[in-house]
Amino acid sequence: MAIAGFGKSQLRYDMFDITRSADEARRLTKCERIYHRSQEMAWDGKAILAMLIEKHGGIHISDEKKEALKSVFAIILWGELAAWKISAQLADELIPLEAKMAATSQSFDEARHFYVMHDYLTELGYEPQRLDRAPQALLDLVLDTPNLAYKLLGMQLMIETIALTVFQTVRESNVEPVLCELMKYFERDEARHVGLGMQYLPSLIAQMSKREVTQMITFQVRVMIWALWENKILEKDFAVLGIDPRKILDRGRKKQLAALHEAFNALGIDWQKDRNYAVATLNSAIEFIFPTDETKGRPFKQFDAAWKAFFHRDPIHSMDEFNVHVSHEIVTARGVVDAEPPEPAEPRPKLVSV
Repeated sequence: MAIAGFGKSQLRYDMFDITRSADEARRLTKCERIYHRSQEMAWDGKAILAMLIEKHGGIHISDEKKEALKSVFAIILWGELAAWKISAQLADELIPLEAKMAATSQSFDEARHFYVMHDYLTELGYEPQRLDRAPQALLDLVLDTPNLAYKLLGMQLMIETIALTVFQTVRESNVEPVLCELMKYFERDEARHVGLGMQYLPSLIAQMSKREVTQMITFQVRVMIWALWENKILEKDFAVLGIDPRKILDRGRKKQLAALHEAFNALGIDWQKDRNYAVATLNSAIEFIFPTDETKGRPFKQFDAAWKAFFHRDPIHSMDEFNVHVSHEIVTARGVVDAEPPEPAEPRPKLVSV
């Protein structure tokens, strides 16, 4: 506590004193780039929503699909508020200037996402109400943890990738033209937010012992369990919208693995060398909770599929998983912005086990 200019201050005068390796310096430069890119890509939520409603002659959708959209995007609405709060927490608590800037830009984006989604849902006749237990627990888990690594893992690399998957899949469904076109704007923003986790989480992991990394993976399991439960709650709504929930899970898992590989590989850690029980548990649980047509109603086949899934090693997914989210033309405050070219791959350090 600082009194009359004496004592410990909340101003971090040491933020420029951090010794950085060449690789960490590159990653923090990318964090700074996230901030500046956010300024360049900022869009007027009020104007864009009004433009899309006019372009498509209003929102036209059956009552059944309207209710399904309300259920799915009510979770997105409150998830955007949680992301807004978490990014503000990160902007306050992260020390390096570049990471602080990236988190600040995300907070600005999430505020826009929250009010635009609220306005869109209002057009559907949605009245805000408390979430079901699973999505509430999922968001509270990440909101309440004081651990910055857990926050980055839980929000940027887990929840954001789930949101990206939902946005992409709903957009491709063409279920409601205004919403589907709006998703292009959300996707381009959210893809940047995943970047903060990929670029700064390695700096936090580098300070952890193997035991602390294991504890972080345990936290990851908890996030995944609530995410699975949330997906189960929405299963009927996805079906009404013509979306297979396993498609959501498969896409989301690929994006999460690609982001985690990127974060761990930055440290020269082989994500595949030692089994990640969070991923193995998720793969196994999916076979029980979302059985295929072949295994549904057949317990022995479900168990066999779950057993095989637990020991299956997922392939290393590339960052191409995220290129689809920046391939859309959008209208920003500065004018029309075309698709972004993918960044060239960088050489990684020699991989070792955790």
